[in-house]
Amino acid sequence: MKNYKQVILTSIPRNYELLSGLLWNLPIEGINETETSLIIYYDTSTQISIDDFEKVLEEAVKNNLIEIYDLTETELENKNWNEEYEKNVRVIEVTDKIVIKPSFKEYNARKEQIIITIDPKMSFGTGEHETTKLMIEMIEKYISPGIKVLDVGTGTGVLAIASVKLGAESAIGVDNDEWCHLNGNENRVLNGVEDRVKIVLGEITDIDEGPFDLVLANINKNILHDIADEIKKKVKKTGLVILSGLLNADENDIDNHYENIGFCPIEKKSMGEWLSIVYRLEQ
Repeated sequence: MKNYKQVILTSIPRNYELLSGLLWNLPIEGINETETSLIIYYDTSTQISIDDFEKVLEEAVKNNLIEIYDLTETELENKNWNEEYEKNVRVIEVTDKIVIKPSFKEYNARKEQIIITIDPKMSFGTGEHETTKLMIEMIEKYISPGIKVLDVGTGTGVLAIASVKLGAESAIGVDNDEWCHLNGNENRVLNGVEDRVKIVLGEITDIDEGPFDLVLANINKNILHDIADEIKKKVKKTGLVILSGLLNADENDIDNHYENIGFCPIEKKSMGEWLSIVYRLEQ
């Protein structure tokens, strides 16, 4: 049995989904997200220390992704990460219609509910985070039967999978992380949508298909700013773009940038400190 250390991370703002993605670049074993913190586990035999976590977080501060953070480290003997993970992952009723569950949990669905099975492993997008919930609420509202969807920064593939289960003809998820590529492919098979969902390893510029009726991107403001022109190239005229990974404080900056290249905001919704925006391409 391995010996583990546990690192508890809190930050302002609670940009935990993004921080999880950054921290997976370290040789860690797992991350649990709670309402107040991230709990990170790593094997004591690996050559990392609290200093490595601080380097990642200092870079996040430098890039204005978070303002401040706090780390607490303790040693845990004989920690079984898989058991801990399975104990903490919940079934999530994201909306009245959409339920996200891991494969090892039972759930008695109501007739009108759609079950999405997600085993996140080393990628993120379990439905726990406010931005994932916001995205799924918007997808459910704006999806149309037969449309084609692009999900940029797909993570577990949950948004691409949700799109086809809600009626899209097809969806492509793209992510530049190899773990996300593997995990997204596992999850599309778990959900029986491998004939309609494709997971690509790479960047938005690596997608040859398109234009798409709907483009999804649940990332962070800096990346959404950087790829705005590429998103515009991938969406049909009068097509829709749904963005999240945004803080409420990001609203004016992201609006100004997307409106300047031809997008018009048609709906916004907040959950806690997080924001989702739906744009239509007008020009």
